[in-house]
Amino acid sequence: MMRLLAPVTSAHGVRQLLTKTTSLRSGGILSFVEGGGSPARSMCSAVPAAKERQLQIGSHSVHFVEAGQGNRGVILLPGALGTAWTDFKPQIERLPALLPHHRVIAWDPPGYGKSRPPDKEFTVDFFEHDAAVAGQLMQKLGFQRYSVVGWSDGGITGLVLAANQPEQVETLIVWGSNSYISDAEVKIYEDIRDVRKWSARMREPMEQVYGVDHFPKLWSAWVDGLVRMYHERKGDICSGKLKHIKAPTLVVHGAKDPMIIPEHVPYLLNNIKNADLHVFPEGKHNIHLRYADEFNGIVAKFINDQRV
Repeated sequence: MMRLLAPVTSAHGVRQLLTKTTSLRSGGILSFVEGGGSPARSMCSAVPAAKERQLQIGSHSVHFVEAGQGNRGVILLPGALGTAWTDFKPQIERLPALLPHHRVIAWDPPGYGKSRPPDKEFTVDFFEHDAAVAGQLMQKLGFQRYSVVGWSDGGITGLVLAANQPEQVETLIVWGSNSYISDAEVKIYEDIRDVRKWSARMREPMEQVYGVDHFPKLWSAWVDGLVRMYHERKGDICSGKLKHIKAPTLVVHGAKDPMIIPEHVPYLLNNIKNADLHVFPEGKHNIHLRYADEFNGIVAKFINDQRV
C-alpha cells in the first residue's frame, strides 16, 4: 500500500498521482463492491460491547450505536441510505480498542434505518440538515469537541459539520466524498438508479433495512435529490464552506473509486487549510470495509496524533 501523508500545496501534483484511476464507463460503476470477497455493506446484530440507543433530537428520534469507554467522542457518518451497522460494522467492533480514550458513535441519519419514520426528504439542503442534527447529537451526549469520520455522503455531511461548527470538530476524516457535483457524476447517479442492476451483495443489505419493494423508491429519491442539487445549486454542495474548516483533515482515497471523479481529491486538499492525503492504490469506494484493519489503524493514528 502506498502512503502519502503530507501537506499538499499543488493540485497538479496530486492529480498526477490520481490519473488513470477511475473509469466512468457505466459498465464499471457497480464493480466497486466486487473482488476481495468483501461486501459493499454488511449486516449484523449488535456485539456485546456496543449499545443501541435512541435520542430525541428536535423532531427526530435518532438511533445510534455506542461503543467504547473513553471520555472523548468520534462520530461515524454513513453513506447514502446507510446505517451504523450496514456501513461501519468493522469500525464499531474494532476502533474502540485502537481509540481507548474515545467513545465511538455510529448513527442512522434522520430518515435512514432505525431513525424512521419518516423517510428522509432529499431537499437541496439535506446535508446541512444532517450536519446540524449530528452536531446536536454529539452535544447531547456530552461532547463539546469530537472527531468526525465520514464516508461518501457521510463525508459530505462531515465537511459541512466541520465548516459550520469549526470549534466543535477537532479532527475530520473523509473518503469517497465531494464538495460539488460534476456533469460526469450526474451520469453516474443515473447509471446506478436502477437497483435491479446491482450485484446481490451490494443490494441485499439495503433491502434488509428498507424492504425489497421500498428500497428502490428511496434510492431513486436520493438520485432525484442529487440531480436537483446539481440543477438548482449549479452542482455546489459545500465548496464555499471548505475554507471555514479548522480541524486537521485526512482525505483517504481509493484510487479506483468509480463513484467520484479524481479531481475531487486535489480540490479538497487545496481548499481545506490543514489537509493530508492517504491513498489506497487498489481501493474502490468501500476501502473501510475491504481494508478494514489497515483503514482503522490509519484513522486511529490520525486521531491519536491530534489528541492534546
